[in-house]
Amino acid sequence: MDKREGSSQNPRTPEPPNPCPPAYAAAREDFLGWLEKEKQYSYHTLRSYATDLGQFFEFCSDRLAGKPLATLTHTDIRDFLGALLRYGYEKRSAARKLSSVKSFLRFLVRKGTLAANPATAVKGPRLEQRLPGFLSQYQVREAIETKGDAEVMVRERAILETLYGSGLRAAELVGLNVADVDFVAEAIRVRGKGGKERIVPLGRAEKEAIDKWLGKRTPKDAEPVFTNNNGGRLTTRSIQNIVRKAISRVADATVTNPHSLRHAFATHLLERGADLRAVQELLGHASLSTTQIYSHVTVERLKQVYNRAHPRSGFQK
Repeated sequence: MDKREGSSQNPRTPEPPNPCPPAYAAAREDFLGWLEKEKQYSYHTLRSYATDLGQFFEFCSDRLAGKPLATLTHTDIRDFLGALLRYGYEKRSAARKLSSVKSFLRFLVRKGTLAANPATAVKGPRLEQRLPGFLSQYQVREAIETKGDAEVMVRERAILETLYGSGLRAAELVGLNVADVDFVAEAIRVRGKGGKERIVPLGRAEKEAIDKWLGKRTPKDAEPVFTNNNGGRLTTRSIQNIVRKAISRVADATVTNPHSLRHAFATHLLERGADLRAVQELLGHASLSTTQIYSHVTVERLKQVYNRAHPRSGFQK
């Protein structure tokens, strides 16, 4: 089982890393087409699915003699997962590949190709929960409160305020247009994953920072909110570089990516008593379980405060 990344000849039709039987390939193309048209997944997400399915098809060809998809069993899927782990894949990577296969087989059930999904009862490997990197309220304030009225500094502050003030992903920030910002209603229309839209509040400090940037930038009539020196839309890589430089100026900051501000947005809301489901809506999470990790962050911080401060916590100073 090859650990190479998939490649693509056509940027909209990712290819798996190895050839596969025609019946497998046709099913894969139907699935990827559905993900692209109905789910509006990005090319990079489609490529990941293509790679994962290519490895699954390789397993089916080599270990299962190319048996028809309609005859796959629970044991076959479980053996595929076992093969990934034996081959040296990390549990998290193996779990993602299993998830891709499950999604593919669910699609075939909806199409009527399969009577039932043989992967439904296959459990992925137990994963250690990773708590997201954390920025304190003080650290966020230090990063945002930049000095100077130069155009680049005004843009930096507006970017940081928007990422933190509305909890946006970097890609959502990049896709933001001036028409999406309603200064009167104090709201922003955000296009999230899968093309799903949500409305998030526009905070006072965020509103002032964006307004100042729009008045400062050139050209002033550009469609994107955040533009580069040529008036074109900023890229996610540019956002990453801008945020990294800004947060790197803050003492003891352990995370410097744009997502750290989204994490801070959610964590600080929960610390101040926000409802978990409200935070879920603001973040655009499809599942509440995805949002719940932020409640674990606040609990961990409380434990750390307790251990440092309480005389009988057992913490050795």
